[in-house]
Amino acid sequence: MKTYKNFETNAIRTQTERSKREHSSPMFMTSSFIFNDAEHAKALFADEVEGDIYSRFSNPTVREFEEKMSILEETEDGFATASGMAAVYASFVALLKSGDHIVSSRAIFGSTHKVFTQILTKFNITSTYVDLNDFDAWENAIQDNTKMFFCESPSNPGLELADMKKIGEIAKKNNLLFNVDNCFATPYLQRPAYYGADLITHSATKFIDGQGRVVGGVVLGKKELISEIRTFCRSTGPSLSPFNAWVLSKSLETLSVRMEKHCDNALRLAKYLELHPEVESARYPFLPSHPQYELAKKQMRLGGGLVTFIVKGGYERGKTFLNNLKMFSHTANLGDTRTIATHPASTTHAKLTEKERQAVGIEPGLIRVSVGLEHIEDIIADIEQALDKSK
Repeated sequence: MKTYKNFETNAIRTQTERSKREHSSPMFMTSSFIFNDAEHAKALFADEVEGDIYSRFSNPTVREFEEKMSILEETEDGFATASGMAAVYASFVALLKSGDHIVSSRAIFGSTHKVFTQILTKFNITSTYVDLNDFDAWENAIQDNTKMFFCESPSNPGLELADMKKIGEIAKKNNLLFNVDNCFATPYLQRPAYYGADLITHSATKFIDGQGRVVGGVVLGKKELISEIRTFCRSTGPSLSPFNAWVLSKSLETLSVRMEKHCDNALRLAKYLELHPEVESARYPFLPSHPQYELAKKQMRLGGGLVTFIVKGGYERGKTFLNNLKMFSHTANLGDTRTIATHPASTTHAKLTEKERQAVGIEPGLIRVSVGLEHIEDIIADIEQALDKSK
């Protein structure tokens, strides 16, 4: 596919096969594809020629989304999956074997934590957690059987940043794969491949879709690695539906303008929260008070669409605050046009022990806000009245 100099143009103009009259990319809503003849079928199954056989294997609409994401992340290849967690899981099991070991940052999504502690252990794949920016800890955690580094940046929900260049250098020095979850930032705000990532995973359900409509995921990276992931997924079946791929590909056309607005609203909200008397502290990568502010400015175009803050009053105040919000959505998602608030200690990270939550910065009164595209005055007004009523 033809590529262009700028992100926005690639996001809009990367398109799959069309007739001469279709302006928008078509959907290929079919489960299988017709062969020209018996020899054509034989050649397709033998991988002697390129072409589509069955939509669990490949589909032109899905391929458009994969190729567009690969161009935007500046990687060699990509494979789309039915969900973000399918992408994360495939990035592990397609490339690791029994007896292998992963070193991961401690601050990760709850479902990824379950994969490490409850699922991969069944196949004798073990993991060690380290603090995200303790580089000696990354180095010291490497064992003879270590094959991969994994991290999120920014992390969920603490918004801690990984110094991807330094972690990537440690991985390369030790001949390890470096796997980065780039869901929170999207390729518009940062490109982990530039800092040495071999694999990049996304829950496209979040900011890539951006409107809470479909579920999807994608793994991106070096061609030889994606080839192994594609082989694994073709056989095990976590394929993305053509309809969802079409929605996600169309969503990428507006990703840049949406992320600009998400980030502008988020920064303004973070500045407001930082000064509020009912808030202990607020965190946002582009706030000068963020402990990794300089790293954020270096690695990211803008600070992202997530803000966290600790409300005074702890666990019960956090729940009461949520119950008093009027406009915000209270739902298990993020990256939507609508602003969403969650209380991680009682929901997404409730199954972690208090010690585990403290280790990743989840205080009892922590609130995570996925800042939407509503007017910032209305967003702030809803928080103001909920803080007042929950005193």
